Amino acid sequence: MRFIKKSHSCVRLEKDGGVLVVDPGSFTEEDAVSGADAVLVTHEHPDHFDEGRLRAALEGNPAAEIWTLASVADQLSAAFPGRVHTVGSGDAFSAAGFDVQVHGELHAVIHPDIPRVTNVGFLVDGRVFHPGDALTVPEGASVETLLLPVQAPWSKISEVIDYVREVRPLRAYDVHDALLTDLARPIYDRQIGALGGTEHLRLAPGDSARL
Repeated sequence: MRFIKKSHSCVRLEKDGGVLVVDPGSFTEEDAVSGADAVLVTHEHPDHFDEGRLRAALEGNPAAEIWTLASVADQLSAAFPGRVHTVGSGDAFSAAGFDVQVHGELHAVIHPDIPRVTNVGFLVDGRVFHPGDALTVPEGASVETLLLPVQAPWSKISEVIDYVREVRPLRAYDVHDALLTDLARPIYDRQIGALGGTEHLRLAPGDSARL
């Protein structure tokens, strides 16, 4: 499996000719969905879900499909009947040649005064987990690669470190990092790397790795 980091929380996974894209939002490159056979969206916030971009992708590739939760699917399904699939925690499906399991239900708390939206995480091929905007632990899974939301308005570094410890992946790659400045990155690298208990890695947008 080839893992390609895109800006912020978006990633591309490629295997046996299939292309799966997760969370192409407004912070992500315009071509993030180009060539995708399937798109997974964890929740409705614009840094994860860009409606116009997804509509353009579906119009440009009649074979492309989307799997997401109801709050996103409701905005797209009428225009693309049969191609937008609503999923929730506990569901499993195949997309672009990948086996996907759904974990989680709610976005992390930003502030008690802000209502929580729904959020799901996707476990791909039983190996790679993208939690969206939550620190969801996929029950019963042995995660090899955790796509780690390293910095967000709803998190602090102690929670990120404890999350890595709880999931216990073989490796953790940073995502959700568009708001993290270059000055701060060495602090996060040092503390997560030293305290997380696993290999902590980061790719620049456009870089790739074999998983």
